Amino acid sequence: QVQLVESGGGLVQPGGSLRLSCKTNRISFMGWYRQAPGKQRELVATISSGGQTTYEDAVKDRFVAARDNTKNIVYLQMNNLKPEDTAVYYCSPDRATWGQGTQVTVSS
Repeated sequence: QVQLVESGGGLVQPGGSLRLSCKTNRISFMGWYRQAPGKQRELVATISSGGQTTYEDAVKDRFVAARDNTKNIVYLQMNNLKPEDTAVYYCSPDRATWGQGTQVTVSS
């Protein structure tokens, strides 16, 4: 069974940066998702086991997904954060397995 532990969230001012981590017990494709209050969970980025990435338009050129397969950790570097990025962020390999998420709040 895949295990997922997200971390790295916090409170940051607009324009700031955060790096999220997703510790897992298996090297696989991984998606980063977020869920804002009152909204559906949405995909923001993906990274293949080999490191190929895709991004949704809302985060393209601001977010960067990366991974360290020696540590089984997937990262999401988030730059130039905006208030609309406020959400709980999750990683998942299959949209069926979820960790506890990590809260990101962008506010001045």
